[in-house]
Amino acid sequence: MSRAFVREAEGGEGFEELPDRQISPHSNLVTLAGLAHMDEEIGTLRARLAEAQERDDRSDISRVSRDLRYWTHRRATAEVVPDPIDHRHVRFGSTVTFKREDGREQSYRIVGEDEADPAVGTISYVSPLAQALMGKEVGEVALLGHGEAEIISIR
Repeated sequence: MSRAFVREAEGGEGFEELPDRQISPHSNLVTLAGLAHMDEEIGTLRARLAEAQERDDRSDISRVSRDLRYWTHRRATAEVVPDPIDHRHVRFGSTVTFKREDGREQSYRIVGEDEADPAVGTISYVSPLAQALMGKEVGEVALLGHGEAEIISIR
């Protein structure tokens, strides 16, 4: 390991100084659920930091501090977008169901970057898929990658 990434503690043991997590250049749009998740994450990280400090675990302190800085920054810059009332067009917070050319139907809710988890049906508003769907109405076709998909519902 390069010595550039190791800082000696007073006791002589080395620990890795972790770089800050990268912050997205996009607006930090979030749903109400996303904001609540941030608050939970910050609370959990504060508790973990206190435990790590109690144990004097410098490696864990470094990791948890880095994550706490990230989430604190994201919370401070969060712009809450209320759930859409009008479901005529796809917008931030919409759940969109579409049918691909091969007949598969898929549904995703468009959310903030930190909330996105395609495995559970949420995608970031800056993702190519969300960008292709934004502004569309039921019955319209969106270009998705190398194919097309027809929007069949928006809620």
